[in-house]
Formats: sequence, C-alpha cells, structure tokens
Amino acid sequence: MMQRQPLKSPCKPQMELDRISNLPCHVAERILSCLPIREAVRTSVLSSKWRYKWAMVAHLVFDNHCLSAQNRTTFVNIVDHVLLLHIGPIHKFKLSNRDFLATSDIDRWILHLSRSSIKEFILEIWKGNRYKMHSSVFSCQDMTHLELFNCLLRPPPTFKGFSRLKSLDLQHVTLAQDVFDNMVVRCPLLEKLTVMNFDGFTLLNIDAPNLQFFDVGGVFEDVNFKNTLNLAVVSIGLYEHVCNYQRRGPPGSSSHLLKFLAHLPRIQRLEIQSYFLKYLAIGTLPGKLPKPCLVLNYLSIRISFTDSDEISTAVCLLRSSPALQELEILVRPEDTTCAGTVNFQLDDDWNGPIARLRHVKINGIAGTKPELEFIRLLLLGSPALEKMTVKPASVTCGWEIVKKLLQYRRASVYAEIIYMDP
Repeated sequence: MMQRQPLKSPCKPQMELDRISNLPCHVAERILSCLPIREAVRTSVLSSKWRYKWAMVAHLVFDNHCLSAQNRTTFVNIVDHVLLLHIGPIHKFKLSNRDFLATSDIDRWILHLSRSSIKEFILEIWKGNRYKMHSSVFSCQDMTHLELFNCLLRPPPTFKGFSRLKSLDLQHVTLAQDVFDNMVVRCPLLEKLTVMNFDGFTLLNIDAPNLQFFDVGGVFEDVNFKNTLNLAVVSIGLYEHVCNYQRRGPPGSSSHLLKFLAHLPRIQRLEIQSYFLKYLAIGTLPGKLPKPCLVLNYLSIRISFTDSDEISTAVCLLRSSPALQELEILVRPEDTTCAGTVNFQLDDDWNGPIARLRHVKINGIAGTKPELEFIRLLLLGSPALEKMTVKPASVTCGWEIVKKLLQYRRASVYAEIIYMDP
C-alpha cells in the first residue's frame, strides 16, 4: 500500500527566492543610492524590510527625474516629504531642477540640512534671479564639497571658512571681493577650485597651499597666486578683450607671464583660453623664463596670429617648457590685421626646450605667414614629434596649407602630419 507523501511547505522556497529582502545592508544602500529618488521611494513596496530603507539613504538628489507626468505632486512637496520622513544623516544633497525657480522653500531645506552632517551640498538654480544663500549653510563645518550655480553669497560676519572643504565650484555667482578672498584662504584643505561667470569682484587672489586644480573663466583684472606650490592643473580664460592701452603698461614693467608662473613650480597642465594670452603678453617679455616649467607636459593656447606680442609670449612659454609632450593651438580669429611682419629666428636654444614634444594639434588656421612660420618652427625644433594634426578654418585655404606643410623639413623622421577637413 502506497503511503501518502506529506506536502512540502512553501515557506522555505519562498524564503530562498526572496533574496532581495535578505540583502546585506551595505548592498541595499548601494542599490538605493544609484536610483533616482522617485524610484528609491517605490522600493518600499518590495517587502516589509524595504519599507523604510529608502528613508535612510544618505545621498539625496532632487532633479527633473523626481517628477512624473502622471503625478500632480509638486517639486516642493516631494522635497518636503523626503526630508520629513528621512532617517539618519544626510551626507549629500543635490538640488538641480531646470524648471524650479528660487523660492524661500530653499531656506527651509538648507536650515534642515545644517542640522545634519552634510558633506556635499550642490545647489543649481537654472531659472530666475540669483538665489541669496541662506546663512545657515556657512555653519556646515563637515562639508567637503560645495557647488553653487546662480547664487548670491553674503556670509555672516561670524563665518571663519570651511575647515574641511576640499572642492569648491562657483558658477554664475555674485560675491564681494573680500568674500571671495576669504572663501579661498579660509578653506585650508581646498584642493579643487572652479569659478565661472562671476561678478562682484575683479581680482583673483588665490592663496591655497593644498590647491591642485584651478579652473576659472570670466571677466577679471588680475590674477595673483600665493602659497600654491602644489597647483598642478590650471585652466584660465579671460572673456573680455584686453585693449592695447591696457597691455602696454609703463616702460620696463614686469612681465605678466613671469608673475603668473612664479608661484606655479609644479604645474603639469595649463590651458590658456579666450583672451588670457593677451593678459600674459603685458609687460617686458624675456626671451626665456628664468625659472622654466620643469614638469609642464600639456599646454593648450588660444592665440591670435595677428598679434606679435601673443606669438612672442607663446614662443617664450614653449622655450621654457622642457618636459612638454602635448601641445594644442587654437587660433582665435581677429578682425584687425597684423601691423608689420612677424618674424621668428631660430637660435641654439630652440631645439632643447621642446625636445620631448610628441603630439601637436592646430585648429582654425587660415594659412597666414605667421601661422605657417610657427608650424615650420615646431616641425624643425621637435625631434621627438610623432603626430601633428592640422585643421584649417575653412576649405578655401586648405590646399595651400597642405602644399606648405609638405615642403617643411622635420626634425623627427617619425613625424606624421594629418590634415583634417574643417
């Protein structure tokens, strides 16, 4: 007689299949941190163990992905709801909704965050006037990263800086000269500084002993480095044309190029954008810098070949960069024509300083004599050159440029010249 087999309990297989409820805490936190906040909240229906896991996420990002076309909940209500139900510390808070106008609600959120151990704060206001930053943000002393877009900064008199801040990104901001100076000097651990499209100050006074990366673009009068021995990467663009009367200066005036590089002994990468080369051309320019840029290996220059001072400044910089391996030349077209002929003269020092140059990119040339002479010098003075890429400004001058390039002697037998259509 066959015995009846007992029914298998469904509990055990279900428990084995419900792996998501038994994930380790750090794995669940990692999953939630990679999801948009709207999707993270939806995980509360997965199981009872996941009901409140989303409320413990330490990284909160509120952007356009928070809103749904089917849901009439406002952006403000979403942020309020999440902050109200959140459990534990908030280490990162990012607010970047392109349809959100700056309102007093932001003041309330920042005040709430200042009571937490906020480490990264990112606020991007894409529409409307500058948002006046709430004073409580300046009390967040655990902050290591601060990123602001379209904001007005007026710290309280009690503000003594951010003692742990390592990264500061300010774009489309308004702040007074003393505020900017103090913001930099009172952040002793600052390693990365980005300042773009600013107003309220015109002097870039950079006093930061741990700074390694500096990216700036805007309208300013002067830039001064102090205690920046660790600065390795600099990208700087002056958006306003420097007039001739500003550039001449008094007879025998010191070189801006010399002053600019005096406190950058470890610079490895330099990008000179917009009209900043005109600024560097101010003053009496030496043929070669007294202290060369010994570790500079990448150089990008935006230049006008109708300006002999700019060309001389670029040549001086090349002669003073013995470790240079990559060079990018971006030609800035000018309406004015060059007064007189720009002449270059090879000397015994030319071959040595660019002996390691391997890759050159030249973009936007029109085939003028100064441009072609500059290219000729590069080919003749770069024994390690492997590749030179040339892209003209238009097709009308392309064939003439090709004919000239084929005629020029090359110091490197391995040098390859690549012509690219505009």
